[in-house]
Amino acid sequence: MYDRRFFQSKLGQAAVASIAAMAAFVALSTQMHAAPAMAADMSCQVVQVA
Repeated sequence: MYDRRFFQSKLGQAAVASIAAMAAFVALSTQMHAAPAMAADMSCQVVQVA
């Protein structure tokens, strides 16, 4: 099924593009370091107006 004819078809090219996109996403996501959530770090005061 996965021969040269398959990869020359539109479906095969879409499969290769999908695999390349997933590989790029994994490569880029491993380089990102998630910062702590902003809501958890911020301490704010609640003011109630009467």
